[in-house]
Amino acid sequence: MKKSRFYRWFVVLVFFLFMLLHQTDKLLIGPLKAPISDSFGITNTQFGLVVSGALIVGTIFYPLWGYLYDRYARAKLLALASFLWGSTTWLSAIVKSYIPFLATRASTGIDDSSYPGLYSLIADYFGPNLRGKVYGTLQLAQPIGYLVGMILALMVAPLIGGWRSVFYLTGGLGLVIAILIFFGVKEMPRGKAEPEFAGMEEIGQYRFSWHEVREVMKKRSLWFVFLQGFAGVFPWNVITYFFFDYLGKERGYDSNSVLFTMAPIILILAGGYFVGGALGDALFKRTPNGRVIVSSVGVLMGAIFLYFAMTTPIESRNTFFVLMALTALFMPFSSPNVISTVQDVAPPEVRSTAMSVEYFIENSGAAFAPALAGIIADAVNMQTAIITICITAWLVCFFLYLGALFFVPRDIKSLRAQMAERAALEKARQAA
Repeated sequence: MKKSRFYRWFVVLVFFLFMLLHQTDKLLIGPLKAPISDSFGITNTQFGLVVSGALIVGTIFYPLWGYLYDRYARAKLLALASFLWGSTTWLSAIVKSYIPFLATRASTGIDDSSYPGLYSLIADYFGPNLRGKVYGTLQLAQPIGYLVGMILALMVAPLIGGWRSVFYLTGGLGLVIAILIFFGVKEMPRGKAEPEFAGMEEIGQYRFSWHEVREVMKKRSLWFVFLQGFAGVFPWNVITYFFFDYLGKERGYDSNSVLFTMAPIILILAGGYFVGGALGDALFKRTPNGRVIVSSVGVLMGAIFLYFAMTTPIESRNTFFVLMALTALFMPFSSPNVISTVQDVAPPEVRSTAMSVEYFIENSGAAFAPALAGIIADAVNMQTAIITICITAWLVCFFLYLGALFFVPRDIKSLRAQMAERAALEKARQAA
């Protein structure tokens, strides 16, 4: 048992490294916006299309990844995703003109839609009362990866030959992680960590079925969760790919000022994932709506603090920093709780598919966020683009979370009854 408990945290560590380095590679293009734009002589709109291209490809592949994860070994498919990450990043570093770069960078979106299987596999290592913390811990990798990408872009790239050399480095690490996942991560029976199966060494093999997919899609709590996802990723993509350039061009920050401003903000953002997940777990123990309540507070407070930060006078750098730090703390509250909520209401054998639907809907809207931001930035300025898109999206999310509150308890109760029925049947089978 002790070995098993230790091993599941080893799996978390491996997946943390996968997400950290993958997010570094994925988000690196934001801090590298200026040198990449200079290399190809492109506008804000053309750069936005580069980012949107990868998001669109990722959106298209979400349903396929979800289906494959629920049918086959998730660990081996994650190793394949890591291999694809490394290979496509190398291709985008090789090309010499804008159109091929647009195409090769879009191909990096294939592996960007691989996370549903990771979250599904983790749900079979950890029970419902721990998942928020574990997902929050894993998602620390996203902002830390952004920070690592920022350091690579601003400090390392000039020393090793520019942005192409950085892409060769991160792509190579993707291949290394692929090997580590392939040989180091074991598959876990679907549903193993559900509380109804506690103490049972063996459980039945529950396999993907279209019937279960249809039943999950009927759960109204997920309708609201999916719809908020459509709007919820808009702010992330706009801030990720335009905020560095905004600080430099519209607030007059030099490279060092950008680094020393954003580094602590990103670390606070990273902490927000864990804080949000932990608060979600704690409140979930008191009420089934706990995760949704934490999520709604996060998006509302994020919108309020971002608005005041963006409208702070340019010369008030300290005030701007404090308000952005508060924005960063609340921004990620909903992320680990949304993932946990999907696991809370979907049967184990279709969780990857359910998460893929969530991400498909998210990216269907968010894929156009960078291009939309580029158009607004070219027409007005980047400040207007960031404020307009982020505030509108978060307010929409807030009201959709309020709608989810009416349906989450019933859908969680339904899943728990389904798991209890399966456990009773399994115990009867083993006793016979």
